Amino acid sequence: MKCLLVATESAEVLFYWTDPEFEHSVQEQYGASQEDGGRPPAFEDSINTLFAPIIISCSTMVDRLGDGYTSFSTENNHVYVLHQFEECLYIAVNGDGEESEEDLRRKIYVMKKLTEILFGMVTLSSSLLRKELRPQDTEQRNRVWKKLQRLLETYSRLREQDQSFLVEAVERLIHPTLCEQCIEFLERKLVQQINSSVERAGEEVLHAFILVHTKLLAFYSSRNASTLTTSDLLALIIMVQDLYPSSFDLDDTSPEELDSTSAPDIFYTPEHSPSDQDSGRLSSDSPPVFQFVDPDVQMAEDSLQTLEMPVLDPMTPSRVFLEATLKEGFFPMMPHSMYCLPLWPSITLVLLTKIPNSQVAMSVYVFLEAFAKLEKRLSEGLEGAAATRGQLPIQELRNKLDKFIRVLANMDVQTSHLQNVWSEFKNKAFTRSGPGITRPLVPSCQSMKTQLCAVYRQCFASECMGVNQRLAPAVQERALNMVQEKLMDWKDFLLVKSKRNITMVSYLEEFPGLVHFIYVDRTAGQMIAPSLNVTDRTASELGKGPLAHFIKNKVWRFVATTRRYLQKGYTTVTLRDGDYYFCYFLWFENETGYKLEVVDIPSLPDDSAPIGMLAWDYYRKLLRFYSKSHQSEVVKCYELLTVHLGVIPTEYILQHCSQLARKLWEPSRIPLL
Repeated sequence: MKCLLVATESAEVLFYWTDPEFEHSVQEQYGASQEDGGRPPAFEDSINTLFAPIIISCSTMVDRLGDGYTSFSTENNHVYVLHQFEECLYIAVNGDGEESEEDLRRKIYVMKKLTEILFGMVTLSSSLLRKELRPQDTEQRNRVWKKLQRLLETYSRLREQDQSFLVEAVERLIHPTLCEQCIEFLERKLVQQINSSVERAGEEVLHAFILVHTKLLAFYSSRNASTLTTSDLLALIIMVQDLYPSSFDLDDTSPEELDSTSAPDIFYTPEHSPSDQDSGRLSSDSPPVFQFVDPDVQMAEDSLQTLEMPVLDPMTPSRVFLEATLKEGFFPMMPHSMYCLPLWPSITLVLLTKIPNSQVAMSVYVFLEAFAKLEKRLSEGLEGAAATRGQLPIQELRNKLDKFIRVLANMDVQTSHLQNVWSEFKNKAFTRSGPGITRPLVPSCQSMKTQLCAVYRQCFASECMGVNQRLAPAVQERALNMVQEKLMDWKDFLLVKSKRNITMVSYLEEFPGLVHFIYVDRTAGQMIAPSLNVTDRTASELGKGPLAHFIKNKVWRFVATTRRYLQKGYTTVTLRDGDYYFCYFLWFENETGYKLEVVDIPSLPDDSAPIGMLAWDYYRKLLRFYSKSHQSEVVKCYELLTVHLGVIPTEYILQHCSQLARKLWEPSRIPLL
């Protein structure tokens, strides 16, 4: 019984996702009232009817009281969590008790992160985001919704199964020799060859990495590339897993079976575009699609479940928008092209490229920031020179924007709306008859931001990606073949290694009674933990069946507990739960590994953004807070979670934790990111 909805303040549904149980419940509730012989309402209409009173009530409270709901529960034990971003209201619902309020809040923030990755700075304009999430064309809308639904389902699956998504940090494959060889190969052969090719259509590979399932084998960034943040890398792994989900059954097959199931050539060679007759054809194992003859009925029955997503050509890139810190400054959503090339099942090569006109995105962000600051200061009552103090001088802004519009016109970008709004702004701000730099200029600032976002969308939206604006298929195929040749002898080992990255056996002699641990380097966004495999076909070191599931559930619950304490400002948690003893520590070190003094960290309100690194990088802000008192040295942040048998004396457990942290410190220095 799960649902996530995005709607406007006027209760227009911009996006929804439901699981089958919630959908069935809604259909039962609103299908029973239909007249005999009548048609049940379209599911989207039922969703709208269900949530409209909540949305309108929340909007009314915000208008009249300046505050709205953050969460509530109903008589039937359904939990609702709400959060408003600009003019869009996000609502997450759970009715089966499997998700807490924190889980639902985290899902809302992850949904927002995914929209930012897919749509970039368009998300800064509510009116344009509405058009992206709910296009007028029904087919296009269904494609957008289906993609976001799949990404949410992929995230939920990974968070339930994968420790790296539980703690929101990247897990690396621990094999220093192979990792270093692969990094060197990516740098000196693959990326160099692609960037020197005449068939790259002006694109430049900035980042290249190899994934085995969700684990990182090797990562390389070119010299002029910005650091790829952990938040963006985790979001990209979700996208890769959506395109090529890991097959857990395949993981347990023998190498001989693996060879017989290797990816066929169709994965690497683009096929001809389907004809009109083929475009609606389903595979033999797909459920039949009910096709209506009456066009009115077809319009009314706008159900996503009856549509099949077209099979994507793996050589077609995806447009993604990533954070970049360059010599020119900080840019939160820079456009990149992402190529996901499957080497073998569950092993993927990912290339992130810089596109030729990315300079436009940098200029748009500079202007957006300038108008946002001006709007904020004017709204606060500052006027004239006081409103522009500490930022780009208003006359310099005027000259640069005039020049920018001329450049856009030479690039065949439609700028008529931007020119009209800019002319109106100049008439108000710079002429004697206008109000000048005063509060009445606020609506014009808002209009300028919307038009700048519209230009950004026009230049970088995924549907604007031309067929010729990508790495040539031949270049991609050569890259694929090069990496396959490099890893051919390692592929079976890598699949096994990804399931048994590190094992508890190697730690038991030194740490008797230790059941499990998770070690996280929050500065690098990387984690190390023994595998917890609980599938029916695999047996972990904890055995197969109830015990492995029991320990996994304990670990998942304890991570949630530590986050609640961390939110309240506690950096150490120890508790006994039945036959087990759990410990959690967060601490800071300098670059040489010397542990720094403990300080009181800020506590956060209950409705704050969830602690993690995927949707909101809490640890970056925490490091910034701690570094204020250590400005002369580099500060690093670490976390350690341990599970011991309860019969082990407490003093030995604490000694184990200290020794384990020192033992794990060195492997975390493998230069992968």
